[in-house]
Order: sequence, then structure tokens, then C-alpha cells
Amino acid sequence: MKKLALAIAAALALSATAAHARDNIEIVGSSTVYPFTTAVAETFSKKTGNPAPKVEATGTGGGMKLFCAGAGVETPDLTNASRRMKKSEFEDCKKNGVDAITEIKMGYDGLTIAQSKSSDEFKNFTLKDLYMGLAKDVPNEKGELVPNTAKTWKEVNAELPDVKIEVLGPPPTSGTRDSFNELGMEGGCKQVESLKALKEKDEKAYKAACQTIREDGAYIEAGENDNLIVQKLEANPKALGAFGFSFLEQNEDKLRGLAIGGVAPSAEAVIDGSYPMSRSMFVYVKNSHVDQVKGIKEFVAEYVSEAAMGADGYLADKGLVPVDAKELPEIAKNATSLTAMTGDDLK
Repeated sequence: MKKLALAIAAALALSATAAHARDNIEIVGSSTVYPFTTAVAETFSKKTGNPAPKVEATGTGGGMKLFCAGAGVETPDLTNASRRMKKSEFEDCKKNGVDAITEIKMGYDGLTIAQSKSSDEFKNFTLKDLYMGLAKDVPNEKGELVPNTAKTWKEVNAELPDVKIEVLGPPPTSGTRDSFNELGMEGGCKQVESLKALKEKDEKAYKAACQTIREDGAYIEAGENDNLIVQKLEANPKALGAFGFSFLEQNEDKLRGLAIGGVAPSAEAVIDGSYPMSRSMFVYVKNSHVDQVKGIKEFVAEYVSEAAMGADGYLADKGLVPVDAKELPEIAKNATSLTAMTGDDLK
């Protein structure tokens, strides 16, 4: 009888271990989304008594690689992203056994160009200026692509100040860099008349011309730490920096966001899309981990709650531009029911 009791106890212990292979939620991804997810993690832990999820800022691209590496519990449970998952990343996930993913659009951000508040020389700045200042190759008067030799912003546009082109921004692993390339650089490229013919002739060459940044010191990769950019901008008021709108809001005592094409960065302009470099931000959940890792369902429910993602929620207090109030119930419903994305509309 004693042996039977011991066997039952051992079986129950094994069953419990199998049910929860890990007690701590692990999250990777975007440095822009990081502070918001960390805030949810802390609240979740206080409310439930569960361990606070471990959140790492690996950059969006780096997070996707880790998240899509496999379905085992040695891989992350969720990943933050400051852009939507790419079709190629979704295919990588599927190939590695991650075949059920829930997508949560958790709010908006705008990619801003800013400088120290002690400087205000930049007027009438446009995406075309950004492209012509930072592209590796730019069209000459004949429309031929030639190496970019501009040293000052005045060489790019006579209305801009006669200061050295110097932009501090995110590295290639960051979703902010993807947005910078697509919304900023390519957005400016679209305004260059002579490149329209190239787009029609060779889309791949056009993308390369639009998104390839010069490597001669005009653009300086500042790592995943946005605070480092703030320090460098304060030390060099002539330089510009590129980062998310939420971070600009958190540092409005030190930084000034440049109006792009006459539209100043604001929450309203980011949501309605009138600000040229607006973007949605996401969290992705690995559905297969829900039954293996303790607390994922409860964590997701906290994330999409009115208290967190609502217009007056604690994430808005941290600088998140919230989703529309009419949009939140549907987002919350899909998230809490762990509705798997099909990937059909990914690019």
C-alpha cells in the first residue's frame, strides 16, 4: 500500500512538471516595446503572485530569430516587435515547428527625428532631405546614381543649416531601423522624381538605392540603448537622432522633435497617419507554450486589458499611443482566445 502511495505521488509530481515545464515567462524583442512589456510584467506579477516575466531587449529582428528558432521551452514564449512580423519570419517559424502564433497590436509609435532642445536650426525638414543626406548613392543632375559626397545639410537643401550631416540611430537588428529604412529613407526616396523610372524598371535595385545608408560616418549606429542617443545629442546639439515617439515624449525636457513635411510629431498625428513616420507595434505569442509555461494566458489578459492598453491605461502614462477605443475589444478577444494568425496578409 505504501509503495502504491509513493508511486501515485511520483506520478502526480511528474504530471505537474510536464504541465509546466517552466514557471517563468521569457520575452525578447524590440527595445521600443520593452518598457511597455516590462510594465505589464511587473503588474502581472503583483496581481498574480507569479514570477515577473523575464524581458530582454534584443531588437525586433533578433527577437524574431530567437522566437522562431523552435517550439521547445528553451526558446522564448513571446517577442516584442516595433513593426509587423515579415512573411519570411513567419515562414521560418513554421519551418521550425512554431505553427501557431497569436499577434497582438498593442499600440502605435512614430519614428521621430530629434535634436537637443538647446538647438532649433532645422526648419522645413522633409523625408527627401533625410534620404538625400543619408543614402549611400544619390541621383545626380542626369538622374544617375553616384556616391553621396554631401558633408553638410546645406549641400542637401539650401534652406537647411550649414552643419555637418550626423544622425545617430538604431542598428540593423532593431525594428526601429527597419522603420527608419522603410518609412524614412524610402519615404524620402519616393519624393525624388528621377528614381521613379528605376522603381518601374527594377524594384530590387530601387529598394537598394532607397534603403542603403552611407557608411562614412554620417549615420552612426548607437546600439539598442536609446538613452545613449539622448546623451550624445545633449553633448552634440548639431547632431540629429532617430527613435520612437514614446521615447521623445519621455525626454521632452531634453529633446525637440523635428516637424517632417510641416507635421510635428504628436500622438494625434501618429494615430491618424498624418505624421509621415507612424507605425504600429506588436507582441507575438507562441501558442504551443501556453500549456507548458505557467501564466502566459493571464499575462496576455493583463496586456490587453483596459487598465493597461486603454486610453487612460498605465501604458499610455509611459508614452504609448493607444489603439482606438473601438479597436481594443476585438484585439483583446483575439488575444485572450489565442487566435492564431494565418500569415496570409504579411509582406
